Amino acid sequence: MISISNLGKFFGEQTLFENVSIQFNPGERYGIVGANGSGKSTLLKILAGEEGPSEGNVSVPKTARLGVLKQDHFAYEEEAILDVVMMGHEELWTAMEEKEKVLANADKEFDADRYSELEDVIMANDGYAMEARAGEILEGLGIQTEVHRNPLSTLSGGFKLRVLLAQVLAAEPDVLILDEPTNHLDILSIRWLEKFLEGYRGCSLVVSHDHRFLDNVSTWIADVDYETILLYKGNYSAFERQKQEERDRREHEINKQEKKKAEQQAFIDRFKAKASKARQAQSKVKLIERMEVIELPKSSRRWPRFNFQQVRPTGKLVVEAEGINKSYGEGDAKNQVLHDVKLEIRRGDRVAIIGPNGIGKSTLLKVLVNAKDIPWGTPPDEGDVDWGHETYPGYFAQDHKEQLGTDGPGAKRTIEEWLWDFCPGEPVGFVRGQLGAVLFTKEEVKKKLSSLSGGEASRLILARQVVEKPNVLILDEPTNHLDLEAIDSLVKALDKYEGTLIFVSHDRWFVNRLATRILEISENGINDFEGTYEEYLEKLGDDHLDSDVVLRKARADKKKAKEAKAAAANGQGPGASKNELKKLERQRDEITKKIEKAENRVGEINEVFCDPSYFEKASPKEVRKLETEQKKLKGEIEAWMAEWEGVEERIGELV
Repeated sequence: MISISNLGKFFGEQTLFENVSIQFNPGERYGIVGANGSGKSTLLKILAGEEGPSEGNVSVPKTARLGVLKQDHFAYEEEAILDVVMMGHEELWTAMEEKEKVLANADKEFDADRYSELEDVIMANDGYAMEARAGEILEGLGIQTEVHRNPLSTLSGGFKLRVLLAQVLAAEPDVLILDEPTNHLDILSIRWLEKFLEGYRGCSLVVSHDHRFLDNVSTWIADVDYETILLYKGNYSAFERQKQEERDRREHEINKQEKKKAEQQAFIDRFKAKASKARQAQSKVKLIERMEVIELPKSSRRWPRFNFQQVRPTGKLVVEAEGINKSYGEGDAKNQVLHDVKLEIRRGDRVAIIGPNGIGKSTLLKVLVNAKDIPWGTPPDEGDVDWGHETYPGYFAQDHKEQLGTDGPGAKRTIEEWLWDFCPGEPVGFVRGQLGAVLFTKEEVKKKLSSLSGGEASRLILARQVVEKPNVLILDEPTNHLDLEAIDSLVKALDKYEGTLIFVSHDRWFVNRLATRILEISENGINDFEGTYEEYLEKLGDDHLDSDVVLRKARADKKKAKEAKAAAANGQGPGASKNELKKLERQRDEITKKIEKAENRVGEINEVFCDPSYFEKASPKEVRKLETEQKKLKGEIEAWMAEWEGVEERIGELV
């Protein structure tokens, strides 16, 4: 599909990569990994034709359509959200727009030939299903049906980027080029994207810092390191093993060469003065001169060092919240994100707060820190927060600019000055040592705060937590801007931390490595689970959140049917097209088949459980596995039934 030969990219004296010759094939999913600044995003820009290489060639078939994730949503601010998504298929969108113009001008002069040509384009690209396809993708990414006709400007920045992701996916390109697509996605949307990519038949190239996403999606890993790019078969975990094994093998070969060279040198040193051995010694000198010990290339990967200590232990009760309510907006626009929240966190807890975006996770953290007069907190509308004895929380906010003060006069300060404010009694050597530990070189300590990248800002704020030694760490999406190496280092440091940990994260690998308690916030309230993330999923089923999506979609379908009915009663509803009716009937039949299949499987499991001898023969693990499967199926049946009812209701209104 895409071939690159002798590819190189240089910026002045800096070499990102050179002499790269690889091929990206259809049907494969390539995870692009490497340290921040190694050239991952640059590689994607070269493949997309947005930037030229310094040397070498990129070959893409002329007929191949590329889908590239953009970050500039400002060009679409006044466009309807659904239209923005459909614009991703430029040929189809242009034909659809022109067709509308031809029809609008029909009473004056109808261009039948042009209309026929446009119809051919629309039919060839399955254009009449485009709106439905775009809507389904938006739903999967957490953007509800009721807002699809609103202007893009009505969404927050993170949801605008989801729309741009939907724009790429809906176009069904031959090649998907996605740079950090999981940024701004919650766990539910990330899992939906994984399933989408698993079913995608083209070639996908994805830059990501999410371990679990790369493990679940990638069939190959393209490693940008050592000033080159190498392909490894398998997912990220397989790549890590292969890369380490390869490095160990090369180190072993180098050690063998060095040992052999040392043995020859020892012979020379011992016998060079003896006449009988002089000729042999001289031949070995020539042999050593011909021996070339190849050094291992220097990796671009760097691991920061975090060392979180607590100034002193807290009391048993760390923080308690009671009756917390919090809303934003006024009148019809009022949005309640927290309702009657009750929470108690004890010393040593490692609490992961999860849930969809906009549900109130970050707000809950801000309400907690507000009670300690931390500047970036927010007060609740109602309720109380009480911190326990000897608690000294440290807070990592999502908004780095606000926490660093780069929106105001503080932007001109250096990172050295900023960090020194939090340890004023320490010498400059201590401050620079702390900055060096998080990968700021001697020259970089004088960098202005305003010039920091997202990853640099994250490392600097984490360095503050190191020097302040809080006994409660409160982290809001700490992995968002970190590369894989920094995330690894952060996990290891937090694993050793003896204080209490409260954090929000959509990184499932990060959550699973650290959490001993899961606090899931949903539309139905808070589910407080004592245990790890894997245990949480084992209890509830890995697809329990997917059922929530289907139920929300079913509710949206019912609402749409009621609106159509009301419009028809007022004489406003246009007649339903045969195509739409057929599509709904097919959808109903597919759902019916799913329900029947799931119900049959539930019946099979019931028959197994009815056998008195089964529980004597089966292991506890096997029994739990069947119980989990049965519970999962029942949840799916309930969700599908709700969806079936919604579709049936819509069919009834259209017949």
